[in-house]
Amino acid sequence: MTNPVTQAATLLKEHRESIDRLDAILVYTLGERFKHTQAVGKLKAEHDLPPSDPSREAAQIARLEDLANEADLDPDFAKAFLNFIIQEVIRHHRKHQE
Repeated sequence: MTNPVTQAATLLKEHRESIDRLDAILVYTLGERFKHTQAVGKLKAEHDLPPSDPSREAAQIARLEDLANEADLDPDFAKAFLNFIIQEVIRHHRKHQE
C-alpha cells in the first residue's frame, strides 16, 4: 500500500515537471513571436506605416478569446495577456520608427 503523502509528493513532482516544460515552451514561443513582430516593426518603419493596427489587434483579440474558450482558459485572462503582448509589440515598433 502506497503512503498517501508519498503518492501526493510524486504527483506534485510530476505536475511541477510538466509546468516547467510548459514554461520553457511559453518562453521560447514568445521569443519566436517577438522575432517576427520585430521584423514587422522594421518593415512598418521602412515603409512609414503606423506602429499600431487597431483592426488587426481587435481581430486577434477576438480570435484569442475563441481559442481560449476552446482550450478551457479564462477568456478575460487570455485577452489581458494578448493586450499586454500587443502593447509591448507596439512599443517595439515605435522604437524602430525613432
